Amino acid sequence: MSFNIGENVGPYRIIEQLGQGGMATVYKAYHAALDRYVALKVLHQAFNQDQTFTARFQREARVVAKLEHPNIVPVYDYSEHEARPYLVMKFIEGDTLKARLNRGPLTSNEIEEVVNSIGSALAYAHRQGILHRDIKPSNVMIAVDGVMYLADFGLARIAQAGESTMSSDSIMGTPQYISPEQAMGKKDLDAGTDIYSFGVMLYEMVVGQVPFSADTPFSIIHDHIYTPLPLPMKVNPHVPEPVQRVLLKSLAKDRLDRYESVEDMMRAFKEAWTEAGVPMRGTSITMPPTSLAGEPTALKTQMAGTAIETGAAKPSLAAKRFLWKWIGAGVIVVLIGCVFLAAIRSINANPPVAPTAIASVIPVTNIPPVTVQPTSLPPTGNTAPTPKNISPEVTAAQEQVNLNPGDPNAHLKLSIALWEAKEIRPAMDELAQAANLAGPNNKEFFSGAAQEFKMREAWVPAAGMYLRLVPIYRVQGPPPELENNFHESIYKAAEEKDMPLFVFFERIDNVDLTLGFVARSRYALFNGEVAEAKTQWASAEKIKPEMYEVILLHAEIEWKTGSQADAKAILLSLSSDLGAPEWIRFMAENYLKAVP
Repeated sequence: MSFNIGENVGPYRIIEQLGQGGMATVYKAYHAALDRYVALKVLHQAFNQDQTFTARFQREARVVAKLEHPNIVPVYDYSEHEARPYLVMKFIEGDTLKARLNRGPLTSNEIEEVVNSIGSALAYAHRQGILHRDIKPSNVMIAVDGVMYLADFGLARIAQAGESTMSSDSIMGTPQYISPEQAMGKKDLDAGTDIYSFGVMLYEMVVGQVPFSADTPFSIIHDHIYTPLPLPMKVNPHVPEPVQRVLLKSLAKDRLDRYESVEDMMRAFKEAWTEAGVPMRGTSITMPPTSLAGEPTALKTQMAGTAIETGAAKPSLAAKRFLWKWIGAGVIVVLIGCVFLAAIRSINANPPVAPTAIASVIPVTNIPPVTVQPTSLPPTGNTAPTPKNISPEVTAAQEQVNLNPGDPNAHLKLSIALWEAKEIRPAMDELAQAANLAGPNNKEFFSGAAQEFKMREAWVPAAGMYLRLVPIYRVQGPPPELENNFHESIYKAAEEKDMPLFVFFERIDNVDLTLGFVARSRYALFNGEVAEAKTQWASAEKIKPEMYEVILLHAEIEWKTGSQADAKAILLSLSSDLGAPEWIRFMAENYLKAVP
């Protein structure tokens, strides 16, 4: 290991390891020259596989280091040690908001502080043109003096800076808090993404649980994209209606329907609370002890190195006066009873543990499946079932995984067994485990996995594996057979509704832009959006009109829009073209057989 306890890294003496996440390992270190503790966030070696990453890392670190706000964990320095880039950050001695919520309901003063401190920090960063991309309670630090800090701007920004193996295979964010557009891997993120994640945090504090939680990350991602938001007042009847309106707008699926800025969102939330006549102190807002799952529970892991130097940078919470006006004592008396009832309702809630990053094609996680515990809260309709079809093959494969948890091939076999048992999402989760363990440049693994799923005509996982495999050949280019299989799997996967959960269009663009337009067009066509399908097809046709996939897609669009005569002419041409890939001719022939 290049970072060892007791050794020096530049001017910093490593004291202890604080935690390890999906993107970095964090150490507490002592800086003798300035006589202070700091946190070193050491990025994983996967970033080094991109030779230009170090330059981008330095450039982006400079941008992040310019964030000067009393509620943002500052970045002091950046450097490299034995080819491992690292950030030097303020060491905060304290707790995370996640850990605080796990201990019980927040006071009104604490809720006020979350809205004001984290909201103002986020708004400031947005004014500087910087998004966070990973807003969640474990990235909110509460120092011993009560000051709240928003952490991990540096990692979120830097990881998105380029096209290293890790950043191209990952999207920032945690499943429970991720925005729909971020979950789909869109590149054109804006303030709306952070507003959505901040809205999930507010929902959780007000309602008593995150809006979407399920057994697998895929199920949660699916719900963020497609499932209507569970109405706060139905989940928790004590939520005021004006507050519900703010949450619904903050968590709109379409970012254009959300608040335009964090400031607007903060203002609306405070006004709604006052309008409802609900004092924040002694409210009915309750947090079950285990309802804020989403990462490992150990504090040092949650801190992810944003920890901390003591010292009163701001007055304590107790010294602050309330900024908001409250309604009379009678309401408080009623609401104290509500606290008790709400606590009883939610005491058994236990959402699943989820990874801190999701792979672009397959989420990267080492966390084993976790079963959701029963809860007394009303069902929200967003919990995915645990596997039911436990076949002998699944049992045998699971035993091999238990014996060899670090073997990617064991996880691959379990994924295949689950797929054949019709347990699609658990199968994809196991494939995620396998891909993560295999490493980013394992040609043999990704080739074998792709072939296994292609043989089963499981086009979405096959496409995901080919999308991992093809970029490995970026220098010399993929062999013709591999490129053909890649195109076939992407084309056929595009008719599946859940494709964007596992195979992101933007990642296809990075490999073949025309194929990316084709995939978007076919996905739109098979999901009832004909106008969008035509628009995307036109973009593909403009780039490569001779591409066989573009021609076949044209025929499919004509077919589905009722122009079967035009479609037939195109299909006849394709079926007789010996230069066309075999799968293209086969699909054309099948369409022709259906012609009356």
